[in-house]
Amino acid sequence: MSFGAPPIQQSLDGLGIPLAEATFCVLDLETTGGDAASCGITEIGAVKVRGGDVLGTFQTMVNPGCGIPPKITMVTGITDLMVMNAPAVNAVLPTFLDFIGGSVIVGHNIGFDMRFISSAIRRWGGPMLGNQQLDTLALARRLLTEEVPRFKLGELAKRLRLPHQPCHRALDDAWATVDLLHFLIERASAWGVTGLDDLIALPTVAGHPQWKKLSLTTQLPRKPGVYFFTDSQQRILYVGKATDLRARVRSYFSSERRRKIPQLLRETAAIEHEVCSNSLQAELLELRLIQEHTPRFNRRGTRPLKPQYVKLTTGEAFPRLSVVRSTKGPGVYLGPISNRRTAELVLEAIQTVVPLRRCTTKISRSGAPKRAGLCTAAQLGKAACPCTGELSVGEYEPIVADAARLMTTHPHLALERLRERMETLAAAERFEDAALTRNRAGAFASAVERTRRLEMVDRLGTVSLELDRGVIRIESSELSLEERLVVGGWLDRHAARLRIVEGSAGLASQLPRLGNFTARKAPTLSPSLTAV
Repeated sequence: MSFGAPPIQQSLDGLGIPLAEATFCVLDLETTGGDAASCGITEIGAVKVRGGDVLGTFQTMVNPGCGIPPKITMVTGITDLMVMNAPAVNAVLPTFLDFIGGSVIVGHNIGFDMRFISSAIRRWGGPMLGNQQLDTLALARRLLTEEVPRFKLGELAKRLRLPHQPCHRALDDAWATVDLLHFLIERASAWGVTGLDDLIALPTVAGHPQWKKLSLTTQLPRKPGVYFFTDSQQRILYVGKATDLRARVRSYFSSERRRKIPQLLRETAAIEHEVCSNSLQAELLELRLIQEHTPRFNRRGTRPLKPQYVKLTTGEAFPRLSVVRSTKGPGVYLGPISNRRTAELVLEAIQTVVPLRRCTTKISRSGAPKRAGLCTAAQLGKAACPCTGELSVGEYEPIVADAARLMTTHPHLALERLRERMETLAAAERFEDAALTRNRAGAFASAVERTRRLEMVDRLGTVSLELDRGVIRIESSELSLEERLVVGGWLDRHAARLRIVEGSAGLASQLPRLGNFTARKAPTLSPSLTAV
């Protein structure tokens, strides 16, 4: 497989807007109290900045529609007389929301201000804001926790000697918050924070026990590729892939909740990476690195694949289903399947809807009887039984044809029958049997999808595909089974965006997509979906 020109750069939304290009709307409200449901806004102040430059300011008094308590007046200096002729919040909101636009909303304890703004919008009947938000209080607690004892805006402004000092008036407090924001951005740069996504995630990242190792991610690019954690002996501990290396690795310090992540980060001494032209190259490289190094914290892909297949034995007079380890010999095959238990679920799913014989008795084409009575499955009415010689090859052939059809071109019909059975069992409160039927259906659907993916990759032969103006050349004959599974899954996910540059095989299938079943203990074979 080879890779041509790299794809065009993704949008800034996908890569993380550089902080110098991000627009922030820093705001502050004065209110009649702390309850957004019962109290009103008396003043709004906001400053819009980008790259250190002021783009505009917004300030207005607001008639809250109620009296201002004396204790609030003592703090803010805002009296009833000052807001008597001011516009109501409904009259202010359209202009204020237009001023905010698509900028990042910033405030000191921004949750307080946003509760009042959201409450006002809700009463007004306008659309709720979906802007990204940044809380300078949370940022200060993470970045300055060893330097200051308290994090109120006034305390921070004094200790940090900010140009503007807050005085419980909206615009003045907004200016002080702008100063604090710029101070915190400069401080955060020491931890490799260069993008908007980094800054917004920093409050949670900085709370991580290993957050000081965040500096190991400073040189990671916002490009697709493979990353690997290494220990002090340069041994690879874990390998993963990402469409955005920087964002993915930094997420280990914030959103990752998998059990072994803390141990992985404790042992990590360095984080290395290799940039790839696209996500397919990253998936294949991840697979190969895992197989080569068998990292201790990777679960999937570290052991050789030992596939199982469900086979319809068309090479004998009275075909039946069996679980085999290869696709040798005549037959209809489903797989590869990751383990024998899942393969047995697939076999049971087919046997549930088609009365294929279940005994292993060898029977000649003449159907000479080998036993005096019916086998157990036939006695229960679940299977045909040619063992007694009462069923001819001609009478059995339609059953075989139905099974082959359900395993190849019409698996959706098998799933419909299984769904009907599952619903019938659930209605009869036979929930364990219904769950087993669901698991069988899920395993069957998964096996069919994997079979189709492999067949698609094999049909391609040698092909060149264009994705986002980058060219990918696939030579399926050079791929191992595991790599063909990865390529098949990737093609299935991206087929709608691909264009064939060279090659005759198509990527679209005329077969209907299968329904969604959640099967227990039916894991995917794709080692790209690694888990710690």
